[in-house]
Amino acid sequence: MAVRVSAPQTIEVGPYMNTSLKVRRLAPDQGALLRELRIAGLREAPYAFGATLHDALSADPTSFDSIAQHLASAEDNACFVLYTEGQPAGLIDAFFEIGGSARAFIRALWVAPAVRHLRGGELLVATASQWLTERGAQHIYAWVADSNTNAMGFYERLGFSSSGDRQALQSDPLQWETLLVKHA
Repeated sequence: MAVRVSAPQTIEVGPYMNTSLKVRRLAPDQGALLRELRIAGLREAPYAFGATLHDALSADPTSFDSIAQHLASAEDNACFVLYTEGQPAGLIDAFFEIGGSARAFIRALWVAPAVRHLRGGELLVATASQWLTERGAQHIYAWVADSNTNAMGFYERLGFSSSGDRQALQSDPLQWETLLVKHA
């Protein structure tokens, strides 16, 4: 599917390893892009994103339009898209937990396998973390499926460690996930 990509503002996070990589906040008119990237991530790792591929495929495609509109301007929730050579190649969500402790989270990190060697995942985590810290976060949290050893190692290399909290995955209650944390 060809997706038209508008040109939202690029977020600068400092010197990074590959100048062909850019990260931009999801724009209000990028619902189709959001759907495409979510489905790509769920096809590859159906256990890893708190939703199921079936749910994403059966959802009304226009529902992603309203989600994109919200994520483009919300003060407590954002989605960032990774571009390489101008083409979308990954995404990450950043949000503050509602109520209680209002902890800051990143979630749904996905980078296309063909460009992972460019270290776009690191750029996405850095961008989302910067956005959260600019809004007062002192710690960044991420739930990671225990079975996703690649993701667990990736986050540990970025300085995340276990908080000690674990829970069953929403998408598969027989599987577990661990809450990781990093000082912002």
